[in-house]
Amino acid sequence: MLPIVTVTIGAIAGAAIATAVLLRDPAPDASVQTADISTDQSGATASQPDEKTAPPEISDTGAGNEAVEATQEPELTPAAFVAPKAESVTELVKTISVGKGDTLMRVLTRAGANRTESHEAIAALNEVFDPRSLRVGQNVTLYFDAGETSNDASPSLVRIALKEDVDKQLAAVRTPDEGFTAQETVLDLDKKMVRAGGVIDSSLFLSAAQAGIPPKTIVDMIRIFSYDVDFQREIQPGDKFEVYFERFADENGQILKDGVIRWASMTLSGKTISIYRYKTADDGFTDYYDEKGRSVKKTLMRTPIDGARLTSGFGKREHPVLGYTKMHRGVDFGARRGTPIMAAGNGIVERASRFGSYGNYVRIRHNSEYKTAYAHMKKFAKGIHAGSRVKQGQIIGYVGTTGRSTGPHLHYEVLLHDKQINPMSVKLPAGRKLGGKMLQAFNAYRADIDQNVAATPLETQLAGLK
Repeated sequence: MLPIVTVTIGAIAGAAIATAVLLRDPAPDASVQTADISTDQSGATASQPDEKTAPPEISDTGAGNEAVEATQEPELTPAAFVAPKAESVTELVKTISVGKGDTLMRVLTRAGANRTESHEAIAALNEVFDPRSLRVGQNVTLYFDAGETSNDASPSLVRIALKEDVDKQLAAVRTPDEGFTAQETVLDLDKKMVRAGGVIDSSLFLSAAQAGIPPKTIVDMIRIFSYDVDFQREIQPGDKFEVYFERFADENGQILKDGVIRWASMTLSGKTISIYRYKTADDGFTDYYDEKGRSVKKTLMRTPIDGARLTSGFGKREHPVLGYTKMHRGVDFGARRGTPIMAAGNGIVERASRFGSYGNYVRIRHNSEYKTAYAHMKKFAKGIHAGSRVKQGQIIGYVGTTGRSTGPHLHYEVLLHDKQINPMSVKLPAGRKLGGKMLQAFNAYRADIDQNVAATPLETQLAGLK
């Protein structure tokens, strides 16, 4: 289905000086001739139309992206001066929704902009926006100078605008003799800290969603705890969770977006694990630490997928397809087709291709010792190929049933010196541990967070974004 294109025509306020002609007659029945509406150099209207003047009619041809402008000469009240004559400028506005496979250049040219002006506008916009981050469904608005339209030339592009986030508007604007320049407008939002939680019934994701916690916050919480918690085997009904995160609203109090997690805790079989978001002063890096100042990050995540169940462990088993006992050199997680699969750690993709009975397969080298492999994928995530760098928690593909498989699942392997080992029993090296003055600073920060959390009411049914 082709993207929807919206076309609007209007006059640019204060963009040109029009002619106002005043005729005075000493007789009581003096009349005023009609003239074009004009503005002075300051942008003030030189004369106003009579209240009885009918609004201009806009006729829609209904043919593609074309629009027809209906002009009108309204009656004017007497003015105190005669402005110098200048041509009026008409603006043509088009809004296009980004489709699958679209680039910003393709969007602009499809809207009618010529390639030269499109390239100049995109080059300017690059200062504040990465065109590769363009999202399907995102709207791009183009403004043309319709006054420059001729039979053999398309209208000239004067501005493009798009919304990168609910509080950020980006634009490339053409100015005389300077070409296009980038503009970034950020809305000042009010930040509020929210504390929400609940009791786990089936899975952390579903229970958190039922509590009204936004999906992105749930995924972030799962990623934070996934270094220490085996979500397939350690989660039990009755376990508890809490999360303390940022929420932003406009001046009217309407919630527009959610921010980062500042603190979170899970109580598993009576044991509570708390984590804190903290920025270390020596290197400026932000990470999550436990109560003793130890980074929660490990070399690898134990479970690189959420919402899945462990269906087959590491070791000898009867192969479900071949029918005989065979060594299973990984673990299988059953999940719905299309479930995102995450990179278990930072590293470089060694392979992302079809690989025999593995089907669609990705292998990542994390360091000189460890590698991880992911098989039977439905498809690879955008940008995943041999040689690409990935971060821990980054989506690399989606659950499928390619290769020798009886149903949708992820086959996951951990390799130590190129030999498969049990991902569920491997002891992973820990991350940074704070000490000395750094630990003292962290402890003071942790005490402040604990106090703030305790002072914030716990929401068990959080209102969602409007």
